[in-house]
Amino acid sequence: MAVYQVSVLLVLKFQGRSLLNLEHDTNKHSGQVVHTMIFNSFILCQIFDAFNARKPDEFNVFRGITKNHCFMGIVGVTVLLQVVIINFLGKYASTVRLNWSQWLISVVIGFISWPLAVLGKLIPVPKTHFWVARVEDLEQ
Repeated sequence: MAVYQVSVLLVLKFQGRSLLNLEHDTNKHSGQVVHTMIFNSFILCQIFDAFNARKPDEFNVFRGITKNHCFMGIVGVTVLLQVVIINFLGKYASTVRLNWSQWLISVVIGFISWPLAVLGKLIPVPKTHFWVARVEDLEQ
């Protein structure tokens, strides 16, 4: 997940102006939009990944989610704060308002963590860790 997030954020940092069609904006405004997109995408990646972290060994990360009021509250407050920060606290948070397509791009970037987590769960992992097996071999 870290590799995915770092890759996406680096692509936004270095290719964001062209990918987001901001070449005709002023350098200052396009830079602010790119930095806001990086911030927004990072936070949304963390929110989507929080669902994966709830059930690291299960494919259905939503099982029992409605019973976990604390988790739902934290996610809800985080999403609400993110919207407020982006839309209303730009002066204090050094962000600019994003349009709907930029919000959609940020949400899609975060959403991709769900199928990536499923793919990661398909990778077989040995029952014993490599270093534990090696220590046991040395003791014999």
